[in-house]
Amino acid sequence: MLALRNRFLLASLLSCTIVLVRAQQSLPQLGKNSVQEVISAMTLEEKVNILVGGGLNVPGMPLPGSGGPTDAQKRVRGAAGTIVGIPRLGIPSLVVCDGPAGIHAFNAGQSRLYYATAWPIGTLLASSWDTTLVKKVGTAFGKEAKEYGIDILLAPGLNIHRNPLGGRNFEYYSEDPIVTGNIAAAMVKGIQSNGVGVSAKHFFANNQETNRNTVNTIASERALREIYLRGWEILVKQAKPWTIMSSYNLVNGTYTAQNPELLTTILRKEWGYKGFVMSDWFGGKDAVAMTKAGNNLLMPGMPQQKQAILDAVKAGQLDVKVLDQNVTDILNIILLSPTYKGYKYSDNPDLKKNAQLSREAATEGMVLLKNKNALPISAGSSVALIGINGYELIAGGTGSGEVTKMYTVSLAEGLFHAGFATNPELYSTYTKYLEEEGIKHPKKSMFEEFMNPSEPIGEYSLSSDIIVKAANTNDHAIISIGRNAGEGTDRKIDGNYNLTENEKALIKNVADAFHARNKKVIVVLNIAGPIDVTSWRDNVDAVLLAWQPGLEGGNAIADVLSGKVNPSGKLATTFPAAYTDDPTGKNFPGKEFKDKVVPGMFGQKLVEAEVTYEEGVYVGYRYYNTFEIKPAYEFGYGLSYTEFVYSDLKLSSPNFTDKLTATVTITNSGKTTGKEVVQLYISAPAGNLDKPAAELKAFSKTGLLKPGESQTITFTLTARDLASYQTKTNSWVADGGMYTVKIGTSQTVRLSVPFKLAKDIIVEKTNKVLAPKSIINEMVSKRK
Repeated sequence: MLALRNRFLLASLLSCTIVLVRAQQSLPQLGKNSVQEVISAMTLEEKVNILVGGGLNVPGMPLPGSGGPTDAQKRVRGAAGTIVGIPRLGIPSLVVCDGPAGIHAFNAGQSRLYYATAWPIGTLLASSWDTTLVKKVGTAFGKEAKEYGIDILLAPGLNIHRNPLGGRNFEYYSEDPIVTGNIAAAMVKGIQSNGVGVSAKHFFANNQETNRNTVNTIASERALREIYLRGWEILVKQAKPWTIMSSYNLVNGTYTAQNPELLTTILRKEWGYKGFVMSDWFGGKDAVAMTKAGNNLLMPGMPQQKQAILDAVKAGQLDVKVLDQNVTDILNIILLSPTYKGYKYSDNPDLKKNAQLSREAATEGMVLLKNKNALPISAGSSVALIGINGYELIAGGTGSGEVTKMYTVSLAEGLFHAGFATNPELYSTYTKYLEEEGIKHPKKSMFEEFMNPSEPIGEYSLSSDIIVKAANTNDHAIISIGRNAGEGTDRKIDGNYNLTENEKALIKNVADAFHARNKKVIVVLNIAGPIDVTSWRDNVDAVLLAWQPGLEGGNAIADVLSGKVNPSGKLATTFPAAYTDDPTGKNFPGKEFKDKVVPGMFGQKLVEAEVTYEEGVYVGYRYYNTFEIKPAYEFGYGLSYTEFVYSDLKLSSPNFTDKLTATVTITNSGKTTGKEVVQLYISAPAGNLDKPAAELKAFSKTGLLKPGESQTITFTLTARDLASYQTKTNSWVADGGMYTVKIGTSQTVRLSVPFKLAKDIIVEKTNKVLAPKSIINEMVSKRK
């Protein structure tokens, strides 16, 4: 009897299992059925789960209610977040991971040991002005991420360098939207060529870290369109990023993550964007408003956000069709992902090969600012390497832009590898000092650093005896100055933008000792953004701007110092003669309302703030050129070990109709093989608008030209390149009149030629959106 009963139970269980399997097989499956069929089979709760991330499960950064790590989070430990899957409908969970200069994992080396390539920072890559190179870096970066099981990289960053003190400027490319858009597009094309996605960030006008979660950016429609949205438009139309990350800040009174004018009207309707938008981590304040605005994915995802959306739908305050559209956008991207396609990642990318590419890319974006017959350094020379930064290179910035790298090559190591003899007494002195100071400054987690930033180790004070001894025994002095920056705080003027008194004294004392013996002094700048150079540059013979060059930085710097690589980088951001010259300095980072305290993440107390972009379109070189303010080093500037002659600037016609072609020939007239960046600017008739004196419209980099070799560069100009944004008519208009094509840098014109546009052209009509709620007293030029 018992055996019969057991057989009956077994048969019943088998029958139920068959029914369940058949039911599972009858459900729509992503990729086998249409997206709409899959969505129709979802419960309301499942739709909401897709739209709200899987939570934050990072050691040291607790998020109440997140629960344990999801399967996707277990797959890539320390990843920034996940998109929640629905297995019964064939929808996998995806992994998203920082960051813009290489893979960042918070707890790599604990539960999962791996390392990533630290690529040169965004500002350095932009200083190469080489979209082919940047795409090559992006391709390798994307392949590396794919081999580590990552679906979407939270990169690149493409906010504008509005002010030199911006804490995350190192992640971003330039003060100019044309450079920004084209370099970002090249990076995204490279990454996504592997079938790995990006989340381009932070959309938009997120140009400071101070009060980043609460600051209201007040700017004119024209400034927003011409400066702060233009690079994003280029990126979207050229590269089609899988996802875009909305920013923390408000623009003209509304959080970007909750603004349908930005996320739907401009991004989707005007630009035709087909991907999805995710929030920055804990960005936005109202989950329902974000969902309605077109912010598809709320990251990292919190239980209260899910509940708010569910409650709004059930109360009739949120149409389920809005959820369906947002889910549709996400599923369309999931279909492209490595995880959905079942890619068998190796956990073993070719890091050695990528390190060599990182080194190559770093050399291409370094900028030679000064050279009085000091560089390149002759082979076999002896070098006095001075400054703590020479022995502890800064590969990249901090925060989510920091990279989990295996090693960093210091400048001391790079010089040794290049065959230079470095001073052993200085090596011992500096390494001992750094070791002692390192004990006093123990490394913190990202969360600890974010909440309580560490003070950098101060420069070591070399005695005059050591300096004189070094001058007697070494052929050259190299002084290395370092500056870091990162997420959560902006740079300061004292001790960061300006050199400390100790650093200035060090440069002077070293220069005096070496120059007294007719020996050269070289300064290497391993920095995150512009610093003051006018107070000390006359004391030295050469200045090499190395930016933050990635894990192979020391080798890359040595490649340039030795002449193995001829520097070809040009500034993509202006170095002011003084910080007070910058037009944004008067209102950066804005004003705070101390009486308006709001809660922040991890128990922080934040205050409401606002910043008004009174400079309008006069950002960076647009201001310096138009108002005739001479910077220390202008946008587009950079020296070489050779010389180039520009000739034969020709236009396809003296009159513009639909488009115009410009050609110019570049000849290497020097004695060293090298590359040159060719920049095309246009001066436009004022019409009824106040306009900058000239604006960059196109650029290109030559190949490696041997002495005497020439290359002809061709640019094609369209009506959009001639147009300015007319707020009164909500349109891009090219004013009739005389234009001038200028070839050179922002302040040094090599060649120029005029052309005529017979009458006004309305290039594009847009929508009336993002209007400020009050009048802005914008800067007006002398040209008006």
